[in-house]
Formats: sequence, C-alpha cells, structure tokens
Amino acid sequence: MKITDVKLDVVRIPRETGFVCEHAFVRLLTDEGITGVGEMSDFSHLPKYALDAADLTVTLRRQLVGRDPHELSALNLELAGLFPETMYYYEKGTFIRCGVDMALHDLLAKSLGVNVSRLLGGRLRDKIKVCYPIFRHRSVSEVADNLAVVRSKLEQGFDVFRLYAGVNPDADEAFLDGVRSEFGSRVTIKSLDYSHLLDWKPALRITRRLAPYDVQLVESPAFRNDVEGLRNFRMAVDLPVSEHVWSFKQLSDMIRHDSVDLFNIALIFIGGFEAARKAAAAAEVAGKGVLIGTTQELGYGTAAQALLGGALANLNAVSDPTGPYVYTDDVSTEKVRYEDGYLLLPELAKPGIGVEIDWDKVERLKTEGFSWGDQELAQLQDRTRAAKPPGTSVIS
Repeated sequence: MKITDVKLDVVRIPRETGFVCEHAFVRLLTDEGITGVGEMSDFSHLPKYALDAADLTVTLRRQLVGRDPHELSALNLELAGLFPETMYYYEKGTFIRCGVDMALHDLLAKSLGVNVSRLLGGRLRDKIKVCYPIFRHRSVSEVADNLAVVRSKLEQGFDVFRLYAGVNPDADEAFLDGVRSEFGSRVTIKSLDYSHLLDWKPALRITRRLAPYDVQLVESPAFRNDVEGLRNFRMAVDLPVSEHVWSFKQLSDMIRHDSVDLFNIALIFIGGFEAARKAAAAAEVAGKGVLIGTTQELGYGTAAQALLGGALANLNAVSDPTGPYVYTDDVSTEKVRYEDGYLLLPELAKPGIGVEIDWDKVERLKTEGFSWGDQELAQLQDRTRAAKPPGTSVIS
C-alpha cells in the first residue's frame, strides 16, 4: 500500500461560549482506495499566529506521498524532525503530528478491517468517566451563568465538573459555594485547573482557600515547565496534582523531580497515538497514573481520545473530553455517545477510528485557512466570547 495524496480541510465551528475554533481534517489517500482520516483539533490557541494551510498541505504531500503507511515509526520520527518539540503547551507541531498519526492509525486499521483499539493492544474498558469544563471567572457577575451551565449539563448526565480557576478567587469561591448549596452530593468538582497562569505560591494560597469544597485534584498550578515549582506545590498540599504532557523532555523532567501524581495526556498535545502510548508507558513505569486530557476535540477526535483511554492500564482519574457537548455543531455523521457522564468508546466492530465524517458538511463549514481574527488574549486563554455587557447572559 502506498499513500497517493494528502488533503487538508479547515473548518470553523463555534463553542457554546461563542468562541469560534478552527479544526483541520487530514486525509491520506492510497493506491488501494482506502482513506485514513485524522483530526488536528482546535488550532485557535495562543500563540496568535496562523499556519499557512496550503503550504502545510504541500509539506505533508512531499513527505508522505509514495510512502508505505505501515512504516508508522519511521514516519512519526520524520514528522518529529519536521515539526519538533518546542516545550510549549500549544505548539502547532504536535497538532500536525497528531492529525497525521491519527490518520495513519485509521488507515492501517481500515486496511485490516479492525478498530484502532486492536492496534493499541485491545480494550481494558468500554467507557471512560469524563467531566464538563467550567470556564474561568473574570468577575463575580459570571458566577450565575456558570451555575446555569452546571444545571444544564447535569440534566444531560454530566455530574463531574472541572473549574478553570485562579483569576478571580472570590468568584471561584462563590461558584463553588453555589454548587454545594444547590446541588450537594449530586455534583463533584474534579479539579481546580490553573492553566499555568500563576506561580506556584499564589496557586497554593488559592488552593488552600478552595480545597474545602471537596475538590478532587489540582491541575497545572505552576508556570509552564517549572517542574521545581510544581514539586514544591505538590509537597505542600494533600490533593493529587496533575500536569499536561506536551513534550518528552518535559515528561522526563517531571518524573525526575517527582513533580506530579497524574499525567494529563491528550493526543493533540503530545502528537498522536504512538507518542501518547509512550508517555503513558513512561508514567506507568514511574508509578504514576494518567487521565485523558483535551483541547475539546470535535466528535472524531473525541472518539480517538476514547480509544486511547480504553487501552491504558494506568488510567485512574476522571478524564476531560466532552467536545461534542461544548461545540454548537460537528461534522461526524453520528454523535459520539455519552451515558451517565461516561464517554463510550466507538463500537469495536467499526473499522478504523469508528466514526464517519460527513464530507458535504465539511465543505459547508470549510474556510480557506487558519485565522485568529480579532479575538483577544483572555478569549484565547479561556475559549470564551468577548466580555459581555453588564446584565446580559450567555445562557439561553
């Protein structure tokens, strides 16, 4: 089998918050008529510069056309050379490598007539527990909106939430107090996610203030790549500490410094299935657990995340992928399934990733390339619309 062409389609889809995200779908066509599909999810992150989609397509064609997709390890090594690690959480290279690696896995599984789970070693579970994100409060006036989000999502079956915290601790505490008062034991707060916006000392002060609200763990409570600060924080709290994995150097540093209890692994931030499995294996050898993180993928990427989580022996915490309930639209032919706050893996009988793409819908939602437009820093950090006028609500 040989790859004969590479196609790249960029789509723009809003979140329920109003923030518009851009995703790319990569297709690997072959001389056997089989096409592998991968998702490069949510490019609309900082840093605020845009890739040239046409140039990226040419680059991928030059590297992949004529190659045998079975050469998975060699192709991933070459892609890592083209798009190297930069020790940055949202580096675009891992997004690109993730999409191609996902497409290669989808292609190989389809050629064998099996689900990608088979390529990952089989399934240890058919569903993974997930949480819904509550985006960061910048003022106390936003608390009521976020309580309404909890109310709405609880009705849809989500009973675990993670709170992006730290910018306005008064608002964070008001929200947590409101959750406790209204929902009691029906709702669990999985984590306080500081998103690397604070040094570890102020993050520690805020955590001590908010931890009594039955928070399960803390995520990213130090500046990016500050593994010593992360360890200092971990040694000062009783709660488990997790951190996202975005490079093997950073992963090695965190293991060496014993900085975390849990590694947050997402396909998009580490570069695909092969890289994610290596990271999870390193965590397992170090005696650490993992959870499946997210940038909030569309349905296709969410299914891939579920397949990864289903294969990991050391998955032992509530995970994050809820993209199909975060976006106002999608391009898969059927919605990824959730039940009682669990993300269900695609059916084992379905070959490849197990989700089909509606290419007519991709064509309708397609844009010529990546563009960040006039979206501001706080929007890009928190994936929200521009600041709303006083007295208005984002909840309908």
